[in-house]
Amino acid sequence: MDRRSLRVNDSPILSGIPPEVFNYRLGNRSALEWVIDQYRVSEDARSGICSDPNQADDPDYIVRLVGQVVRVSVATVKLVAGLPAAFAA
Repeated sequence: MDRRSLRVNDSPILSGIPPEVFNYRLGNRSALEWVIDQYRVSEDARSGICSDPNQADDPDYIVRLVGQVVRVSVATVKLVAGLPAAFAA
């Protein structure tokens, strides 16, 4: 995955994603990677049922969500980096 940009669909590409976004982890992956995985359109191979978690009535929803996750991730990484060493895990 190119960690500097994210293709939302055929049109918008979100670029300029700061690398520190990927340092804020939820388990074994970053918060942004988790959102990308959860909002991916998928189709069940056996039934053919399509799962599209995106909001058709709000096409900018995913763009706003990614922006919020990026903002929170960067802020959290900065806060954790500023904690005294006694709090380091």
